[in-house]
This record gives sequence, C-alpha cells and structure tokens, in this order.
Amino acid sequence: MGVIWSEQRKLETWLEVELAVCETLAERGLIPAGDLEQIRANAGFDLEAVRAREQETDHDVAAFVDVVAASVGDAGRWIHYGLTSSDVLDTALALQLREAGEVVLEGATELTGVLVERAREFREAVCAGRTHGVHAEPTTFGLVLAGFAFESARNARRLREAFREIEVGKLSGAVGTYSALDPEVERGVLGRLRLERESVSTQVVPRDRHAQLLSAIALAGASLERLATDIRHLQRTEVREVEEPFKQGQKGSSAMPHKRNPIASERVTGLARVLRGNAQAGFENVALWHERDISHSSVERVILPDSTTLIDYVQHVMIRVVRGMRVDPGRMRENLELTHGAIFSQTILTALVEAGLTRDDAYRIVQRCAQEAWDERRPFRSILEREAAVTERLDSGRLDELFDYNRFLRNVPTVFERLDEL
Repeated sequence: MGVIWSEQRKLETWLEVELAVCETLAERGLIPAGDLEQIRANAGFDLEAVRAREQETDHDVAAFVDVVAASVGDAGRWIHYGLTSSDVLDTALALQLREAGEVVLEGATELTGVLVERAREFREAVCAGRTHGVHAEPTTFGLVLAGFAFESARNARRLREAFREIEVGKLSGAVGTYSALDPEVERGVLGRLRLERESVSTQVVPRDRHAQLLSAIALAGASLERLATDIRHLQRTEVREVEEPFKQGQKGSSAMPHKRNPIASERVTGLARVLRGNAQAGFENVALWHERDISHSSVERVILPDSTTLIDYVQHVMIRVVRGMRVDPGRMRENLELTHGAIFSQTILTALVEAGLTRDDAYRIVQRCAQEAWDERRPFRSILEREAAVTERLDSGRLDELFDYNRFLRNVPTVFERLDEL
C-alpha cells in the first residue's frame, strides 16, 4: 500500500494516462508516427524535478506536464493535448484505487477463510450465548465464528463491488462536453487502461462513487470492530474464554507483569472510528459546486490512501488474532454454570406450555424459580422440583431430557453446512 500511494506511483499513473492518450491520438492520425516514437522512447519524469517545477507553477499537473514534455523534446507538445487536469487526475486515481483494491480484497478473502477454519474447529465448543451482555441460551463458539465468517464474506463482496464501481475514467474535457477530444478518443484511452467510462462526468468523476467505496470500507471496519469487541469481552478476567495470541517476550504492562491485554483488538476498535470519520468526509465530497470545484481534492489526498491502507492493516491484524487466539472450551463450560441452570428457562417454559399451562402462568413460575436460582446460587432444577405445578407435568425423566445442553445444539450441523457456500 505504501508503494501504491507513493508520490512516485501517483505520477507513474499520470504518465500512463498521458501515454494512452498519445497512443490513441496517433491511431487516429493526429500525432505523427515519428513523434509517437519519440514520446514512447523518451517520456518520463524525475520526481524531484516535478516538485521543483511545482514550486514555480503552484499547480501539480502543470508542473508534471512541463517536466514530461521537456523529457520528450519537440514532440513533447503532444503531452496533455486536449486534456484538462481532472481528465488525468480522476482517470489515474482509478488506476491507483484498482491496485489498492487488489490488496484489500486479498486480505478480505483470507480473513473469511481463517474465520471459516476456526469456526469448524470449535463447532462443538459449547458456550453461553449472550444478549445485552447477559447469559441467554447455550450456543457454540464455532457458531459464533461462523456468523462472523458470513459477515466477512458480505464485506468482501461489498468491497469488491465498490472497487469495481470506482474503476472508471473520463476524458470529456473542461465541463464534460468533449469539446477538445471526442468520445471515441476517450473510448480508446480507457480501453487501453482497462477502465469503464463515466457516462456524464462534468469536469470530474462524480464523487458518489468514492463515497460508496469509503462507506464499504467503513462498514467492513465496523464489522471488524464487532469481532474485536467480542474478543475483548471474552478476554476479560471474569470471562477468560478467549485470549489474543501473546508471543514469547511480549509485555502486557510496564507496571504489572501479569497483564495480557487485548491490545490488537483495541487497536482495531480505534481505527474503525477513523474509517467511519473518513467515510463521512467522503460524503461531504459529493456536493461540489456546479461542474466541479476542488474542495474534494485535498480531502481525498488524505482519506483515500488512509482508508484503503487502514482497512488492509486492520484486516491483517484480525487475521493474526483469529488465527492465533487461544480458546478455552473448559472455561466456557464453567461459565455456563454461572446461572446455576437458569439458562434452561425457555426450555422449561416451552415444556410447561406443551403440558397444558397457559404461557403467562408458566412464564411467572419459571421466572421466579430462575431468579431464585441465580440470586441464591442454588440449582434451578432443584427449585423447580419443589413446584407442584412443575412436577405434576414434568417427571424426573422428562427433566433429564430438558436439562441437556445437546437440546440447544441439535440443529447446529445444519447451519455449518452453509459454511460450504464460503
């Protein structure tokens, strides 16, 4: 990513656009063959020379064109022929974003694969499902990771579509009327660069495309933050079901040697906020004055390199975390007992309704017994067995069936079959 967004690479993409225009104009007979050969052989730039020229022109594209034209000689007069700055800038930006997209999508695919792999590994690791942060019903940690795998796949699809939407260029001139170069020149140039054309570009490619990309990146970051937040919670001392990888020689705290902190997940959580902020800036860039202004330009020089680089980075942070995290199924089993069996409350409620009690009567009995079990730290089942309304309808054998974790998990294999889609 550092190479893709370097000043050197940016100017290289500008040169690709300028040369594609010259090739196309030569095909159409405007540029003499000899001049084209001179351009092919000599067109180039020195980064420091462009920077020095910009100090004089106070215009980056004009400085670049001056340096490239000077490198060619007499035929340099054809460099930037019929173009306005945005023809080069927006078309070249699409080339950079395509390169960045290839990197980002590689990471997105790898992340999905790692989540699928570890989901299958822990498909039978029973743990407490939590809603509002409170124990709900049992699930498996594999099923939890399977949900993240599908979310990761959705993000990869959204990113792929958003990067494809941005692979467009324009050579329609100052206000998009093709007054200097006709649409067939644009067709030829964009064909050489493997880009689609913008149907109506004014002077710039409309910024809703860039906002869509930044939005997809921010959404992918939010999903990574959700995964990171789960891991942070599960690493808390009171829970300790999952821990980030902690390498040999690593220090968790400068003061407390016992500490192993979820620093990678916290880092992802923080950087997801930056991605959302950049997306907001992208939305602000959509509304330009009339055919264009350049209020978007300075913003994009920050948010497009930063957002594509950051999403690539946080994806790889989470790949390392998921691949290397320590999972403790034994601790998960221990934590299941924290409510002393109260997590079976819905199972008992349903069985009592089936046995003839009204739902409200059954709910009140089960709620009272579950709260007593939790508050007094006594087995939920033993409290139920003192309730005549329960024992009249559910004998000991039936309670054995109901107080079985496997009842919650009987349909989990069906869900795991869906992982094959990924």
